[in-house]
Amino acid sequence: MKFIDEAKIEVIAGNGGAGSASMRREKFIEFGGPDGGDGGRGGSVYAIADRNINTLIDYRYSKTHTAKNGEPGRGADCYGRAGDDIELRMPVGTIIADLETNELIADLTKHGERICLAQGGVGGWGNIHFKSSTNRAPRQKTNGKPGERRKLKLELKVLADVGLLGMPNAGKSTLITAVSNARPKIADYPFTTLHPNLGVVRVGNERSFVIADIPGLIEGAAEGAGLGHRFLRHLQRTGVLLHLVDIAPFDENVDVVADAKAIVNELRKYDEALYQKPRWLVLNKVDMLQPEDREQTIADFLKRFEWQGPVFEVSALTGQGCDRLCYAIQDYLDGLRKDRDLEEERAEDPRFLDE
Repeated sequence: MKFIDEAKIEVIAGNGGAGSASMRREKFIEFGGPDGGDGGRGGSVYAIADRNINTLIDYRYSKTHTAKNGEPGRGADCYGRAGDDIELRMPVGTIIADLETNELIADLTKHGERICLAQGGVGGWGNIHFKSSTNRAPRQKTNGKPGERRKLKLELKVLADVGLLGMPNAGKSTLITAVSNARPKIADYPFTTLHPNLGVVRVGNERSFVIADIPGLIEGAAEGAGLGHRFLRHLQRTGVLLHLVDIAPFDENVDVVADAKAIVNELRKYDEALYQKPRWLVLNKVDMLQPEDREQTIADFLKRFEWQGPVFEVSALTGQGCDRLCYAIQDYLDGLRKDRDLEEERAEDPRFLDE
């Protein structure tokens, strides 16, 4: 299935049905009085988050979604039937915004979350609502209200705990294959990965996290080089970023430090908040270094790169160092979740409401 993470649609709620201005007409009943029923409510349009969907492809080609109108009221106190609602199922992680005002309407982050995108119109009143002691045969009625109509922009940001960054052929796809259940395409040419891949990494029986691999970045991505910044949005929800570096490139003319700095610069150009996220350095393909040169090569790289954060030496191909990396990530994410839970408890505790 083709991966689509952006779409523009129009949602149209149903109009409310008109009320009825009917009079009761039956044999032997001389003054039946008003019996016009109300019109039915128009159908609404809802969005529902569904974890079984991972792309917006259904909305790339189906642009307009219209709910049914409410039926008009009838005589004999018959109320019109309400129009059927329609539900649009979207991937968890979809952001819905008004296309014309850019107003954020919803951020679907939980499976089963249901949001109204366009409210159906209210049905009109029949003449039974207008009878009184001085108006015993009212002819008044009201028409139904029109339903809401909106043009929307859908944007998918995948939900992952960990995001992989790196140049093309840095080994991101190989790493996510080695540590998770994801099976992306792997080849010896740039831009093998054309869309984000998600994998679940299990660290023990009840401990796991989700890792995301996006297409590689190159210098000039901000200006549209390569695949540009199109997929960086999928890393904005992550808790930690792994900057993967090919420490042993086949081409001896490649400046590994310059490439690593280019990734950092492109990250900053795209989003300062994403640049400020916790970022760990993962030196991949250490098995390709000569044992006697390995320590010196890594030390020289770290000195030139001026890196002060966590560093992991791995080989995604052989699995060397991958377990240590996964356990460190899990411990870090467990700490984040614990802190978040404490903050939520503090927010709900009445003792801290005035702080």
